[in-house]
Amino acid sequence: MYVGTQDYIVSLDLHNINREPLIIHWPVSQQRRDDCVLSGKDQNGECANFICLIQPWNRTHLYVCGTGAYHPICSYVNRGRKAEDYIFHLEPGKVESGKGKCSYDPKLNSVSSLISEELYAGVYIDFMGTDAAIFRTMGPQTAMRTDQYNSRWLNDPEFIHAQLIPDSSERNDDKLYFFFREKASDSGSSAVYSRIGRICLNDDGGHCCLVNKWSTFLKARLICSVPGPDGIETHFDELQDIFVQRTQDVKNPVIYAVFSSSGSVFKGSAVCVYSMTDIRTVFNGPFAHKEGPNYQWMPFTGKIPYPRPGTCPGGTFTPSMRSTKDYPDEVINFMRNHPTMYNSVYPVHKRPLVVRTNVNYEFTTITVDQVDAADGRYEVLFLGTDRGTVQKVIVLPKDEMEREELILEEVEVFKVSQQLYVGSTLGITQVTLHRCDVYGEACADCCLARDPYCAWDGKACSRYSASSKRRSRRQDVRHGNPIRQCRGYNSNANRKTMETEQYGVEGSSTFLECQPKSPQATIKWVLQREGSDRKKEIKSDERILRTDQGLLLRSLQLADGGIYQCTATENNFKHALVRVHLRVLNNETVNLVLTHSGLPMASLQGVGSPGTSRAPNPQYKDLLQLLSQPEMGVINQYCEGYWQRPANIEKQNLNKQQKDKPVREQRKPRNRRNHHTAPRQQT
Repeated sequence: MYVGTQDYIVSLDLHNINREPLIIHWPVSQQRRDDCVLSGKDQNGECANFICLIQPWNRTHLYVCGTGAYHPICSYVNRGRKAEDYIFHLEPGKVESGKGKCSYDPKLNSVSSLISEELYAGVYIDFMGTDAAIFRTMGPQTAMRTDQYNSRWLNDPEFIHAQLIPDSSERNDDKLYFFFREKASDSGSSAVYSRIGRICLNDDGGHCCLVNKWSTFLKARLICSVPGPDGIETHFDELQDIFVQRTQDVKNPVIYAVFSSSGSVFKGSAVCVYSMTDIRTVFNGPFAHKEGPNYQWMPFTGKIPYPRPGTCPGGTFTPSMRSTKDYPDEVINFMRNHPTMYNSVYPVHKRPLVVRTNVNYEFTTITVDQVDAADGRYEVLFLGTDRGTVQKVIVLPKDEMEREELILEEVEVFKVSQQLYVGSTLGITQVTLHRCDVYGEACADCCLARDPYCAWDGKACSRYSASSKRRSRRQDVRHGNPIRQCRGYNSNANRKTMETEQYGVEGSSTFLECQPKSPQATIKWVLQREGSDRKKEIKSDERILRTDQGLLLRSLQLADGGIYQCTATENNFKHALVRVHLRVLNNETVNLVLTHSGLPMASLQGVGSPGTSRAPNPQYKDLLQLLSQPEMGVINQYCEGYWQRPANIEKQNLNKQQKDKPVREQRKPRNRRNHHTAPRQQT
């Protein structure tokens, strides 16, 4: 894997990401940097060589380009024939201009595709960043670009992706698709539209009009919206990323797109899926037409010239025309004035696959992996967010229209088999696509996770492998039914729920942790109080707070002691996750133990109503640490010795402490106790 950064090109070994990378340092000259600074650009953020293009040239070389401190440059990198060659260096003396291949400004995104030694790129080609174009450079064909300063073609675009998708078995029909977002061309409109555009690879431009300019360029709007009950659609207008999922039919891949909302009132993001059949239908439909600036866009109803604008020369429909220069002038003129299709491309099922609203993040990137599970093939979405996390999501069909979305996990991180590589300004991180061990040690948890990568193998939740030899593996991605899948294992799962002890001090707070392995599970807490067989469900109130991570008990009371059980329910299957025996220690008893044990004391000044304050209280954290294993034996030993001390020592200690009134008050309850020589039962 090759990564371009500021002044560096890095080669990473996908088989061992921790292997020492091969690095090329490719800075600009000091003179070029000084000229960039003198032009008013930032010395660190702009006046450097930001790598913007890395394309395979042949088996041994890469073609690379960088911004060159606002002076784009390109060159060739020798990478060797095999990874074992350990070769990675720039070819000396082969630096050339990068204009039309890489933008001047590193903040302006550019996309590219190198096909048969011809480079197609969507870039800004001027210093000021006002002239955006889709370019073809290099190779034997004529250099081409989109019509310059024509807002009907491109209007301040942000290029996202470029992808070659053949239309038929005839190579002359091959088209390159560009995905981008741009400002609406309507006068005075600030709206942003997401677009899909396309060109023919064998486009040579027009003969008299559109010379050296694309004569087959067409574009259409990409719609990703949520229909409302009143018929009004809520649009996600800003395209962020594209992933093209290949299928067995190379002509019909599946297009996954990430969108975000552009309005200030509504914030959210969504994932929409598009079929090439729907995309081609739109490009074969009516052209958008506008009579004048104050008119609405309408479908063109006049005569469409032959061959149909956007058709590739020498293809299935124009076998006798070998070049676009053979097209009649009326075809070229029509193309120049009608580059936009009237109909928009809608997603499959006319609705998004995944939607996020009212959250503090947005989706920014997407990668999709196909997984063969026991009950079918599934697509797992890996969605990167602007807060540096990756969500692993699967969408399951409920019926013909409804879909069920499951978040399998969310990985905090700063496209290759079994590994996901996440890049940011901080670096590159490798994330494993499957982490089956996080789903627990029970068959039910593994099944309820509904992760197509994972299955229960009889002992643990492990990586699923489609093999007829392993019939004992339990997996149910579609329904997630552990009652059916985990017969014989469910009782074992409940038996593994061990009871643990936890201590708290009267008046303080404590937290009981319980986090289900499955994000779809519903959590229920019940309490069985000391000396009672009844179990009562715990609900949130002014003292008790239920969180996604567990149960927070504030201002503990002695009555809060008992056995707390956390139960997860999903698909009518209940599973005890945690059993905690909470022991609440009496405040006065703890004060007494702290006083005689010599543990550190700290005054906690409480905050009350104006003009009042709480009395100083001891710090209990040291005591609670002693109550944990293995230090529990230490405090038990102290208490045993304390209760068995001779009476004369007790009297001496009493005389010493009579000078201290607060301590004397603490000892009053003890004067009424009868101390026995036998070991006292622990409280």
